[in-house]
Amino acid sequence: MSATPTPADEIAIRMAGINKWYGGYHALRDVNLEVRRGERIVICGPSGSGKSTLIRAINQLEAVQEGQIVVDGIELTAGGHNVDEVRRDVGMVFQQFNLFPHLTILQNCVLAPMKVRGTPRAEAEATARRYLERVRIPEQADKYPAQLSGGQQQRVAIARALCMNPRIMLFDEPTSALDPEMVKEVLDTMIDLAGEGMTMICVTHEMGFARAVADRVIFMDQGQIIEEAAPDTFFDAPRHERTRAFLQQIH
Repeated sequence: MSATPTPADEIAIRMAGINKWYGGYHALRDVNLEVRRGERIVICGPSGSGKSTLIRAINQLEAVQEGQIVVDGIELTAGGHNVDEVRRDVGMVFQQFNLFPHLTILQNCVLAPMKVRGTPRAEAEATARRYLERVRIPEQADKYPAQLSGGQQQRVAIARALCMNPRIMLFDEPTSALDPEMVKEVLDTMIDLAGEGMTMICVTHEMGFARAVADRVIFMDQGQIIEEAAPDTFFDAPRHERTRAFLQQIH
């Protein structure tokens, strides 16, 4: 018997037959992925395996040449007219914090809600302060990014994304630019978010985080999804030799 298909309204993201080339380099190869609402996905794999390209394709920061991407019922690969609509509802946190250095932390957080959503300043500031409280740095609101540690800046980047009230959060190796002692504070913030039912996709090498938080772990290599499974199965009984070799290297 075939599996019962998931109702369309339960699917937050659907990628079907995705192919992406950079010149002659085939970066994504026939990728198919469905993410349910509220699901927490961790994508891992060796450097150059296509992880970041895949996550950046979800909100069209990377255009794909073949396949279909549907986010919250909106197709992104049919001419690109819906990209801005989707980006308003999909938060993204990058390796580098991408904060505006000439703006205070509070100003960084209120800019997009005011400019993109037309949120009144008082409401935007109240929301920003609430999310800065949530990522445990409310006292930094009037400082500038250069006055904060890397871990603090990355928590600001998370708060800034949350200020748009996204339905989906994408994390592209959010701890890779941090000193080791700063990694935990960012991962703790993400664990808190995951506990609140946010739909999350995270590209990361932090396997402890993957085991603790993910509903599903996806392993990529050479632009393909090689294996996907629940964390216990993925880490304790991986099916594919390439997955086993990868896990042995990082332990």
